[in-house]
Amino acid sequence: AGDFGDLKMLVDVAAAAGMTVVQLLPVNDTTVHGTWWDSYPYSSVSVIALHPLYLRLQPLVAAGAALAAFEGNAGNSTLFAGLQAEVARAAATLDTKEVDYEATMRVKMSVARRCFDATRTAFLSSPALVAFLEENQVWLKPYAVFRVLADVFGTAQHWRWGTMGAGDAAAVVSRLSAPDSHLFPAVAAHYYVQFHLHHQLLAAAAHAGRRGVVLKGDLPIGVDKASVDTWTHPELFRMDTSTGAPPDGFDPNGQNWGFPTYNWDNMAKDGYAWWRGRMTHLERYFSAMRVDHVLGFFRIWELPGHTRTGRMGRFRPSLPVRRSELDARGLWFIDRLCDPHITARLLKETFQDRDGEVAGRFLDKSGSCQLPDGSSTTTYCFKPDFATEEGLLESDAFKVRGGSPDWLVAETAAMRAGLLHLQHNVCLLRDPLDPDAFYPRIEMDKTHSFQELQDWARHGLSWLYDDYFHHRQDALWRENARRTLPALMTCTGQLVCGEDLGMVPPCVPPVLEELG
Repeated sequence: AGDFGDLKMLVDVAAAAGMTVVQLLPVNDTTVHGTWWDSYPYSSVSVIALHPLYLRLQPLVAAGAALAAFEGNAGNSTLFAGLQAEVARAAATLDTKEVDYEATMRVKMSVARRCFDATRTAFLSSPALVAFLEENQVWLKPYAVFRVLADVFGTAQHWRWGTMGAGDAAAVVSRLSAPDSHLFPAVAAHYYVQFHLHHQLLAAAAHAGRRGVVLKGDLPIGVDKASVDTWTHPELFRMDTSTGAPPDGFDPNGQNWGFPTYNWDNMAKDGYAWWRGRMTHLERYFSAMRVDHVLGFFRIWELPGHTRTGRMGRFRPSLPVRRSELDARGLWFIDRLCDPHITARLLKETFQDRDGEVAGRFLDKSGSCQLPDGSSTTTYCFKPDFATEEGLLESDAFKVRGGSPDWLVAETAAMRAGLLHLQHNVCLLRDPLDPDAFYPRIEMDKTHSFQELQDWARHGLSWLYDDYFHHRQDALWRENARRTLPALMTCTGQLVCGEDLGMVPPCVPPVLEELG
């Protein structure tokens, strides 16, 4: 895998070709799972810490060897000679067409830790480290403690750490980062890695400046739920929600990124200090910054935490459809509009001769209803264990043993997809906090629930749908962006660039032009 040292070569290539900008993907640490899943660059475990994947090992080994020679430490000289050979072998072995993320991370973290252990006393007392720690302790100490606790507990999901995760994070950081803490050597090892990452990226940025090439960074819109930021600043996030994107031409099911949405009201209380801290820190390395999913500063597609797809969401912030608006159009049958509309006829259409099996395993009878043709049909509701996407998609009912025949795998997948389709068969979504607020389900007109309503009801809902998605939010979203985006732009000298795809509201281009 490339490292920050390789950036200098990339800059040289760009300069030789007459190019003046090199844009990078996000370089934040994404070590959440300890597997190749962490190679996704937009799921930050810290919005400040740099990713150890980009650490160049050779300078660490060379510095350790020089110190050992200066001190006349024969044991360490032997150690670093061995590490130098190990790094060379690993570089040759891992120089393949595709990056072996897990193997690369194992080598880099192992070698870095041994370098640190052998030079720990000199490193921790060095003026350079003391200055670095003093300047960066606000984020560095929490990050280092977080990484250590994730290793201790075997998970970065801090809500599973007992009192360590549920209590006062600042107090935990203060206690475990103290030099007399039994975990301090492990904590300080992360100082060591971040110290060298910082100086290596800084050197690459300085080289780019000398060659007349702009380094352009990438600012992810979200953070992982299992991150140091959600642990230390839970008030800034809505941890019971997920961020994503509504269905579109790129993905008919929408996208569910799994990131918590932001509590902008709480962020505003200190003038968006969390955002300003991110931007000012990244300015050390980058002269320009791409703001990922800039639409998120106007509005974000928010999904309940139990969802796994991107369909059943709504925009935040947004002006909901009020109960009074529904009543004025005669749409007073709220449960019919908000609950999955599951009829015997729809079961037969979806599952054919397996409709009885599906009804018995996953559903309960709830009554009956009249169809548009005047006939009556039995209605069903989901059993509680299967009433959410989480409960349905993670159920043991759909686990298939390895080696099962293809027809069984396909049949099981089809049943699960059909049940998910039934879950999504609603016209409106309830607001969990306001019983009089509702949100039209995206692509409502494609649902059986909508199509089986009478004409007058469909017309009334269609008007509200069009108003919600295309008219009533414009002023709200414009003002939201005018409050939030300046926090990024006024605290930095970087060129701030917005980029996005998908459903772009008409208010976006003029606001971006207005803000410059």
